[in-house]
Amino acid sequence: MKYFISSRWRNRDRVLELTAKLRDKKKEVYCFFESPANIDSMDKDPEEAMREFEAIADWKNDDRIKNIFEDVVNKITDSDAVILLLPAGSSSHIEIGIAYGLKKRCILIGEKKKAESMYFIFDEFYNSIDDFIKSI
Repeated sequence: MKYFISSRWRNRDRVLELTAKLRDKKKEVYCFFESPANIDSMDKDPEEAMREFEAIADWKNDDRIKNIFEDVVNKITDSDAVILLLPAGSSSHIEIGIAYGLKKRCILIGEKKKAESMYFIFDEFYNSIDDFIKSI
């Protein structure tokens, strides 16, 4: 089973925790922090890295952003399941929409603080990383 983890950059520590726990279970995982396009920002404070990223004025012509987009779409396409790890930002929600459109298994991990009608796209719901890991 190949998993793609989608979440926000500011959620780095939880993404890396989930990545490690899945790999401990011998699962193949795509972790966006390990993407060659992101490797230079991996060790930066998540807030600082996001401020720098969000400040890119000409994002449509930025090769790094294009590479991230292409890498993410390719990895979603290649995955068996996509996990949305809350809290998640707008890009993560777009990624899970792509996964749903590609008929991938969609998994939600985290506390749902309010009703969301579009969360019916998910096949599975877990309150925590540990709850999900126990299910595998």
